[in-house]
Amino acid sequence: MNAKNDRHRVLVDAIEKRISTNFYDSSFALSDSVLTELVRLATRAPTAFNLQNWRFIAVRTQEAKKKLWEATGCQPKVLESSATFIICGQLPDHSVLAERLRSSVDAGFMPAAISVQWVQGADALYSERPQMQRDEAVRSAVFGAATLMFAAAAHDLATGAMVGFDPDKVAQEFGLGPNEVPVLLMTVGTAAPGNWPQKPRRPLREVLVFA
Repeated sequence: MNAKNDRHRVLVDAIEKRISTNFYDSSFALSDSVLTELVRLATRAPTAFNLQNWRFIAVRTQEAKKKLWEATGCQPKVLESSATFIICGQLPDHSVLAERLRSSVDAGFMPAAISVQWVQGADALYSERPQMQRDEAVRSAVFGAATLMFAAAAHDLATGAMVGFDPDKVAQEFGLGPNEVPVLLMTVGTAAPGNWPQKPRRPLREVLVFA
């Protein structure tokens, strides 16, 4: 019971203490293995039909950072953080879904007939519906980004979500496909002094409705 309470407290603390980091210790470098682990955890987030329609580009070399820095209007945190993830949502494609569901069928908890139904459902929901496709790409990327943010917090790392960038330039410089939407950027590293604490939130009475 104590272990369960401790895990609960750690998660709640991560949520309550998270800040949008703007100032990073530029001398701190994250290993590729840690960046890989953050993405492994991020991909535990949900996606519709288990499409897993996302891609994470870890920008961590100086050359790549400079390209991204220019695409963000020269925001210093892109250069100073250990890495910045470009978090891409992919337009849902029902033709890849059977393969992505195969491991669930092989594991025995998803009947093959259900897999077929999901493929048909995804086809009906997204085909010839570009707005729905884009909405789903954005949803998946945001779920992944939020999970990555708290995975980083579990590793005592600071993060900062960014939407101030030129998506066309990012797509061109980093080779995004026509089916990929660069939804947001996420800086990650160790915070330097000078960051603000978490900003106060609106009262719950203004945002919560019971129906």
